Amino acid sequence: MTYFTELFSNDVFNASFTSWFLAQALKVVITLLTKKKFDLYRFVGSGGMPSSHSSMVMGLSTAVGLKSGWNSVDYGISFVFALIVMYDASGVRRAVGKQAIILNKILEDKHKHIPIGEKRLKELVGHTPVEVFAGALLGIVVANLIV
Repeated sequence: MTYFTELFSNDVFNASFTSWFLAQALKVVITLLTKKKFDLYRFVGSGGMPSSHSSMVMGLSTAVGLKSGWNSVDYGISFVFALIVMYDASGVRRAVGKQAIILNKILEDKHKHIPIGEKRLKELVGHTPVEVFAGALLGIVVANLIV
């Protein structure tokens, strides 16, 4: 078998990738429903509901647990990895997004008086705890359906 054939027949990879893909697709749908705007950028962009980072790592962790056992070293490693990623998504990256909002407001205020060349910062960087939880739940469900 070739590398890609083996990769795409790997249940753990498929659960992780499918979890990420569905979360990203849901962002497009949710943006369409809430903002009445079809924004394909939401498929590749970070931030928003549900967290695709959380979905992917919980899909990974759940698939590993289902395949290797809940008391295996592999599951322990993948679960700790998932917790770190989800903490980062809701903590550090969320703080960066809040800072971007403040800095963009400063730029707007400065633009009213003196023209400057700074570009607006991306504000939708991190996730709320609800977005992280929704992404994690999606990953768990997908892994249970695939593995």
